[in-house]
Amino acid sequence: MQERLAEIYTDGSCHTQHKIGTWVAIVFTGTNKTILSGTVKDTTHNRMELMAVLKAVEYLKIHLVNITTIKVYTDSQYVAGLPVRKEKLAKADFSSGKGNPLQNADLVKTFFETISKLSIEFIKIKAHQKSTDIVNYNREADMLSRKLLRTAVEEIGI
Repeated sequence: MQERLAEIYTDGSCHTQHKIGTWVAIVFTGTNKTILSGTVKDTTHNRMELMAVLKAVEYLKIHLVNITTIKVYTDSQYVAGLPVRKEKLAKADFSSGKGNPLQNADLVKTFFETISKLSIEFIKIKAHQKSTDIVNYNREADMLSRKLLRTAVEEIGI
């Protein structure tokens, strides 16, 4: 069976004072580039980082069912580190060491369910890199996410 690769570049932004967030995922399959994005109220930065990955993987599951391998490039240590923490989090019933519910437990559970049957690799990359001659799609996702956030904040008159 021939490998069918999708590469996903994600980023999320949040205006923490007003709890407005945005997420962007740039999905590459072969020579096709698809940009997905959204705006969410009453949210956090980590939720937006997770949402970008979830929406991109959901998109692939619906529109590109023949994908066999997925690489997710993220500047979020939170997202990149979740897969290795799965067993520990599940064993603790998605609670902290002090017994408090894990922040974002709903999305974390959805994240694990969504990626469970996929061949998916998370690649942590450096955030906010400077522009160079080399195309950096994580930088593009970051710029798009921040632009969406500025627009969302302007729309509510802040």
